[in-house]
Amino acid sequence: MTPGQATAQGTARYSSRFPAQQAAGFYREAQGLAVSSLGLGTYLGAMDEATDDAYAEAVVTAVCGGVNFLDAAINYRHQRSEQSIGIALSHLFRSGEFERDEIAVCTKAGFLTPGAVPATLKLDEVVARMHSIAPDFLADQIDRSRENLGLDSLDVFYLHNPETQLGHVAREDFDDRIRRAFTRLEQIVSDGKIRWYGAATWDGFRKPAASPQRLDLARLVEIARQEGGDEHHFRFIQLPFNLAMPEAFVLQNQDGASVLDVAARHGLTVAASATLLQARLSRDLPGDVASRISGFATDAQRAIQFTRSTPGIAVALVGMSHAAHVTENLALSTIPPAARDEYLRFY
Repeated sequence: MTPGQATAQGTARYSSRFPAQQAAGFYREAQGLAVSSLGLGTYLGAMDEATDDAYAEAVVTAVCGGVNFLDAAINYRHQRSEQSIGIALSHLFRSGEFERDEIAVCTKAGFLTPGAVPATLKLDEVVARMHSIAPDFLADQIDRSRENLGLDSLDVFYLHNPETQLGHVAREDFDDRIRRAFTRLEQIVSDGKIRWYGAATWDGFRKPAASPQRLDLARLVEIARQEGGDEHHFRFIQLPFNLAMPEAFVLQNQDGASVLDVAARHGLTVAASATLLQARLSRDLPGDVASRISGFATDAQRAIQFTRSTPGIAVALVGMSHAAHVTENLALSTIPPAARDEYLRFY
C-alpha cells in the first residue's frame, strides 16, 4: 500500500502545477490543505468491470486536470468505487508524475456492505438491519477501505449518515454511540490510519430544529472536544447542497444559525454532495436560473458554479464516472467563483 497522507506542502505543490486554475481561485484551503473546489464523487454506476474501468479513467483524468479531492464510501458499488480509485491512484503514483501527499482521499462507513461485514459485529450494534457506528465495526471498515484504496492512510473518514441511528435509538443513546465512535476514531488517528474524521449526511443537517432526527453540529463538536481535546480531529462534514437543496445556507436550524455558519464557527471544512442532484440539474435548468449564471456552456457547469460559490463550502462534489464528464466540468476551473453579492441574488 502507498504510504503517506495529503500534506500542506504536497497540495501546494499540486496546485502550483495548474497556475491558471490557481489564479482563478479554483483551490481552497481545507485544514491547511490546498484542495480543488471541484471534487470527484463515485456514488452511482453499475457493478461491472466496464464501470470500474470508466471510473478509474475518470480519476486519472481528474487528477491530471487539476482535481485533487476524491470521495468514496465502502458501500458505493459494493466496494468497487474504492477499488477503482485505488487502481487509478496506483497508476498515477507508479508513473512518478504525482505523489501521495498531493491528493486528498475521503471515504465513509456506516452502512453494512455485502462482502464487508465482520463476523464480530453484534446484533445490538446494528439498527434497521443495515447501519452501525460501533467502534470495532468502524475500525474494521477503515482497514478494508485502506486495502481497497491501496493506501496506508486515509485523509478523511466520515461516519456515513449517522442520523440513521436517530430513527431507532434515543438521543441520549445516540450521543453515547457517537462518543464511543469518536474515541476510537481519535485512536485510529493516533495509529496513523486516518488524518481527520467527520460526518457525511443526507438529511441530518437539513431537518427542522424540532425534528428528533436532526443532527446538532455544535453537539458533535462538543463530544469530539471532550474525547480529543481542543486538537480533536473531527474537522469535516459532508452534506447535500445544490440549486434545489440550499438548506445548509438558508435554514436556521442549528440553534438559530445555519449549519454552514456553525461549521465556520468551529473551524470545520464543508464538502457539498449531490451538486448535480444525481444528474437532474445537469440539463434543462429553467431559463431564469441559467441566465443568472452566465459564461458557461452547460447546465452542469452552471449548477457546479452555484454550489462552489456558496460561502462556507470548500468543495463541490460531482459524480463523474466517465473521463468526458471530468473534461466538461473542468472547463469551469479557470473561471472564478461568483462574488458574494452576485451569489446572494439567488435568494
